[in-house]
Amino acid sequence: MNIRRWFDKLIDALAWVYDFLAGMGKYTPAFMRQRNFLIGVAIFLFVMITTFSVYFYQLFFTPNLQLKGEDTYLYIPEKATFATVLDSLEKNKILHDKMSFAFVARLLKYRDNIKPGRYLIRKKMANRAAILMLRNGIQAPMKLTFNNIRTKADFVERVGKTFAFGETNLLTLLDDAQKIGEYGFDTTNVMCMFIPDTYELYWNISSESFLKRMHKEYEKFWNAKRQDKAKALGLTPIQVAVLASIVQAETIKEDEKPRVAGVYLNRLKKDMLLQADPTLVFAWGDFSMKRVLNKHKEIASPYNTYKYKGLPPGPINIPAVSSIDAVLNHESHEYLFFCAREDFSGYHNFAKTNAEHEENARKYQKALNKRQIYN
Repeated sequence: MNIRRWFDKLIDALAWVYDFLAGMGKYTPAFMRQRNFLIGVAIFLFVMITTFSVYFYQLFFTPNLQLKGEDTYLYIPEKATFATVLDSLEKNKILHDKMSFAFVARLLKYRDNIKPGRYLIRKKMANRAAILMLRNGIQAPMKLTFNNIRTKADFVERVGKTFAFGETNLLTLLDDAQKIGEYGFDTTNVMCMFIPDTYELYWNISSESFLKRMHKEYEKFWNAKRQDKAKALGLTPIQVAVLASIVQAETIKEDEKPRVAGVYLNRLKKDMLLQADPTLVFAWGDFSMKRVLNKHKEIASPYNTYKYKGLPPGPINIPAVSSIDAVLNHESHEYLFFCAREDFSGYHNFAKTNAEHEENARKYQKALNKRQIYN
């Protein structure tokens, strides 16, 4: 019931009592004076009670946070104090009445129960709802999506700045050989553990807990079916991911990935050099490189698949699920070579012999020269 309506009904009831008593003539004047005094006291008490009720109702239940604009988020770091929370609320112009918020916080015993995290502050939120949410640590989870990540540094920047643990903390962890080894990886191939997807995580998760969660998702992804397919190829899940990273760098066409994967698997079976241009680009660290020249093939790097047989020691990007599955479900064929099509469609010409491949390569090089793309 509306407070004002309840108060009006209370006054009406008191007036009815007064009229009822006043209409009873058998009472003496002395009794009537006593009656009037009691009614006056009763009215005073009811008015006071109602006034305080309305005041406390406003303190607890009327909007006091984010009165204008859209919903926003409040970030409370580790070891924050109540003063820290108030400063953040005021700095971000979320709080309308500081005193009422502080008073309700004291009544609800929030001042000594500060919990770090990321909290959703809704438009026109009342003190009570906000403080109970903060006191009980009811956070708003964050959605983390990562894809098209090339290097460990890119990953650290993308993830580290999203969570409270930060970039430096995450990089230190990923470079910790002992810690990474506990999960079955080394510091070179650890990026194989991260499966691109969208995950719900809390902002104040620790870097160790983040790593543990990612490993759990990795194990879930590499179910028995996928592991059996990898075993049938004579590869470990890590090796599949490394090869998948090369496939992903070679083609942007999803329907072509299984065929490209088939080429590299054929070369591995024949103990041939992979000769994958994207591994050279990774080795040089120049991702603006549009044309791989003979001089680039001389770099002394374990990622130089023109010099060293087999797979490189780690992935050259974080491969998408579609790239991993393209390796596991590769196309069976006899192609050993492929070259970008001269129409720049993003697709490739495939060849079974080196002679066919050289002809395809000449067509593409001619198209590059025509567009004046020399490096």
